[in-house]
Amino acid sequence: MNVLLIIATTILAYLLGSIPSAVWYSQTFFGIDIRQHGSGNAGATNTFRVLGRRAGTVVMLADVLKGYLATALAALLYNFEIIPETELLTWKLAFGTVAVIGHLYPVFAGFKGGKGVATLLGMVLAIHPELAAVCIGVFLLVLIASQYVSLGSIMAALAFPVLLLLRIFGENESPLLIIFGFVMFLIVVFTHQKNIGRLLRGEENRTVLIRLRRKRS
Repeated sequence: MNVLLIIATTILAYLLGSIPSAVWYSQTFFGIDIRQHGSGNAGATNTFRVLGRRAGTVVMLADVLKGYLATALAALLYNFEIIPETELLTWKLAFGTVAVIGHLYPVFAGFKGGKGVATLLGMVLAIHPELAAVCIGVFLLVLIASQYVSLGSIMAALAFPVLLLLRIFGENESPLLIIFGFVMFLIVVFTHQKNIGRLLRGEENRTVLIRLRRKRS
């Protein structure tokens, strides 16, 4: 194993995660720093609320993509025979986690980033796309039912390790992936502490995903 190349790839994964999509997009196209508006969070949800659906969608897709690309670096190393197949999942988890850390503490934005959910989704898409699709479904169902993005994110993060534990997708799920899932769930809970507090107090901001128009009589 080429240790220097592994270190360089880890740094690259962090730099990918550190790309402050919300900050750069808001500054480039709106002349503002998104962290100084709304909830003050440099993520897709705050961008949706402050700058609209188009801006929020662009930021969300960018955050998902950087998590996916950082995780996929492990497959690149495997294809070049730098890491063995037996370690492929381990390095996917490692590079993806480093990207999430980069999103939380981005070097390009004063180490003040978002909550990492979209970047985590990109990571999961690169590792287990079927389960990622189910987690997206859980997020959307909770969001539509409750109108709380934070609650949807937390429940989707919880669904990932629980469904793995229940062997929904087969009997060969890696114990390492299950442990990782619960660790990531705890990280999502940690980054949503303020949201959880507002949920308990009934003060959390609502997001209406589907608006039903009333027919005029």
